[in-house]
Order: sequence, then structure tokens, then C-alpha cells
Amino acid sequence: MHQNVRVRFAPSPTGPLHIGGVRTALYNYLFAKKNNGTFVLRIEDTDQNRYVEGAENYIVEALNWCGIPYDEGPGKEGGFGPYRQSERKDKYFAFAEKLIASGDAYYAFDTAEALDAHRKDHEEQGKTFIYNWHNREQLDNSLNLSPEETQKRIEAGEDYVIRFKSPQSEILELEDLIRGSVEVDTSLLDDKVLFKADGMPTYHLANIVDDHLMEITHVIRGEEWLPSLALHVMLYRAFGWETPQFAHLPLIMKPVGKGKLSKRDGDKMGFPVFPLEWKDPKSGDLSAGYREDGYLPEAVVNMLAFLGWNPGTEKEIYALEELIQDFELSRVHKSGAKFDPEKTKWFQQQHLHNATDESLVSGFQAILKEKRFDVDDAYVKQVIHLVKERAVFIADLWEQGNFFFERPTSYDEKAAKKAWKEDTGTIMTSLSKIISETEDFTAQNLSANVKGWIQNEGLGFGKVMQPLRLSLVGSMSGPDVFDIAATIGKAKTLERIRFAIETL
Repeated sequence: MHQNVRVRFAPSPTGPLHIGGVRTALYNYLFAKKNNGTFVLRIEDTDQNRYVEGAENYIVEALNWCGIPYDEGPGKEGGFGPYRQSERKDKYFAFAEKLIASGDAYYAFDTAEALDAHRKDHEEQGKTFIYNWHNREQLDNSLNLSPEETQKRIEAGEDYVIRFKSPQSEILELEDLIRGSVEVDTSLLDDKVLFKADGMPTYHLANIVDDHLMEITHVIRGEEWLPSLALHVMLYRAFGWETPQFAHLPLIMKPVGKGKLSKRDGDKMGFPVFPLEWKDPKSGDLSAGYREDGYLPEAVVNMLAFLGWNPGTEKEIYALEELIQDFELSRVHKSGAKFDPEKTKWFQQQHLHNATDESLVSGFQAILKEKRFDVDDAYVKQVIHLVKERAVFIADLWEQGNFFFERPTSYDEKAAKKAWKEDTGTIMTSLSKIISETEDFTAQNLSANVKGWIQNEGLGFGKVMQPLRLSLVGSMSGPDVFDIAATIGKAKTLERIRFAIETL
């Protein structure tokens, strides 16, 4: 491996970042960190028609939320900037001219109408029109004009593009770190446009020049770029530059049916396909995000890592540090990875259970404040400790533990019928006495005192414990009843029992 691994994530700011893009960024990040390398963010904004307000900020915020921030990029200069393609515009033309000088590219003056006519003519004969070696000598380009004539037409202000001159018949051997070696016959390739008539480079040229100037050593990108690999490798060769190593990641597929995961699948099945919520600046439409839906970033990252990679062991729950250690490009799958919304929830549940109680306090406090409860963090932490086992999301902590914050005002009917008998009121009054006499009010002491009293009185456990739970919770759910009592405290415990006796 190069001693200086440099990788890049190069999204276009045309909207929110799909989780497929987040996964590409994640694999780049893991590979960089594993090899003590640098993770670069480059914004590919040459297509100004498709530029969307706020999309670049969204990309940066999404990477930060996931805990995979870039080392170098917009706002984090690393000596290879600028990191937005639109700010690099003036760099590309010189490189296109270099290729013309070396005979690897040529000026083409064909008008859109002329090319359209050729296409239609071919279609009528049941053929496909490809601009390459078999017809370029007959078309309107500098290969058929004298240098003087070409120069004259350029100076006259005629529109032209610069095309790459693909070799006529060569078998290219391409290497991919995930797919192994791929063979391409160059005679089937078209002469791609490298420089457009509007004075902007195409993606292909800008991409290669930027990767070279930024000293990128490994290009880890989505499978949709595989068809461009031959052109990119030929461009490196034409410039006489060292070629980086390539790795093309498998697509993320729909949960059901065929094809790649889309926003529609998420809308239909009720899961987000974006890391953060996104409001479309034009239509005002809102798209769901994992952050706002209550997922922990660690869970999202763990889920994405396993969409197309696994460590080859039984281990599935990973922290970011462990992913960095175990990640290998050679273990990335070649075929598409099916997205599984249920599995995503499972990852969320595991990470919520593994999270420290402290780390969940601020998220739970936000819910409590919305519900107008003002409680100190220490109390909230105690509650989290008791109810987190049954929760998947932070919002579930409220469902599982609301009785820690407000006393029940009504009781589950079925439970009340079963637990509250004729003599229950009398038993609960005696129990109150035992509770109020418990000095050091811990769950252990309370449990010992109450259970001792039950045995001395010769009562059935159910006759006491069920109505006690009902009084404190309002239903038959919740954690250990002595833990509940010790957490809410003696005064509230007695008050709830009194209220239950009066009500039931």
C-alpha cells in the first residue's frame, strides 16, 4: 500500500445525501482510518442547472452526525484545495489541450442537429450510432481538418467540444479491488466528450484531473461508475500519470422486488432513506431522516457497514473503532445488498441497550421538556437504567416509563378486576404502614421488609404485589416494583397507594 493513503468522497450537491452515498463515504472513511490515511470531501458542483440550495451543508452535517467527518475539504484546507469543482474551473482546459497536443483527444465541431440526423439514420437501419473509430474520420472534427483550418474555425467562435480518441482495437485489463480483473474491448467504446461547448469540463475529465492533483491513491465509489472505468484508466495513461486503485461498491437494493433502493420504497414502507430530515427548498416537501426518527448514529453506521460487507465472523454489533479495525475491501461483496428495515431496527435496539445511561439523558430530557416535565438529569438517568431494556428508540423510554413522572389517574380495567379484591383495600392500608416505617428507602430494604411482612401475615405474594404494581404504574407492566418505589420515593409511593385505595 502507498505510504500515504488518500481517498475521497465526491458527491454532487443536487439534493439530500441518500444512504447509499453515506455508505460510500463510510467505506472511504473506514479504509482511510485503517491505513492512517486522509479522507477528503470534494463537492462535484460543475452541473449548475442541478445545484440545490442547502445540499452541500446537508452533506457536511450528515457526515458529522454519523461520526465520519472528513479530514480535508471545504472549510478544512489541506493544501490540495479548492475543494469545490466550480472553484477549480480554470484548471481543466489546460489538461484538455495537453491531450490534444499528444494526439489523445481532438476538437469536434458537429452540431447537435447533425448528430441527431446521424442517430435517426442509424435507427432506421436498425443500428446504433456511436461516435468512435469507425466513423470519426467522416465526421466534422479536427482529425479531418488541417491544423490551420481547425484554428480558423475556433478563432471564428464556432462551437466545439473536445473528445477523447479511444484506441481502435485494444483489450484493456482493468483491476478492481472488489471485482478482480475486468477485460474491456476498446473498439466498443465511444469517444467521450471531455470538454463541453459551454466551457465546462465533463465529469470524466474533471474527476481524473482532480483525483490526480489531490493525490488520491484509492478511488472507492459506487457500482454505477464501473462502465466509466475503462475511460478513466485510459485518461490516466494518456496523461502519463500513476493510476489509483479502484474499488466499485455493490448497489443497495430494495427490501422487496428488484432494483435499487429509492425514496419511494421508504415512503411506501415507512422508513427513511436519508440520514437527516430534508426539506426541499422548491416544493417544501419533507423527507424523513434517521436522526429525526430517533435512530442513534452508531446504529445507522453499523447497519450501513453491513450493507455490502461483513467481517466473515458471527459478530454483528460494532462500534466505529471496531469497524475501522476489521474493515477490508476484499470482504466487500460483488452483488447488491438488500436493504432490511427490520434489521435496521434491530441494530438500533442493540445500540440503545449498549449505550451508557448518561448518553441517553439529553435525548430523553428533550421529550420530557416537550411534555412540560422539569426533572433533574440524575433522576432521568435512574429511570433510563430501569426501562431501557424494553425500548428500541429513545421515544420508547417515555412509553415504558411515563409513570415515573406522573401518577396514574386511571387503571387498566382487566388488571384491576384481577388484582383488586374485596379485602385488597385493607391489605394495602397495612402495607402502607410497613412502607412508611422503612427508614433507609432502597429497593433492597423495601423488598426485604415487604416480603418479610407478607410471610409473617401468611398472605399470597400475588395478593400484595399485583395491587402494589397497579397502584404505582396503573397497569401490570414496568420494571421491578421495588425499583419503581425506591425511584419515585416514599412520599409518592404512599400517595399512589392512597389514591388507588380511594379510586378502586
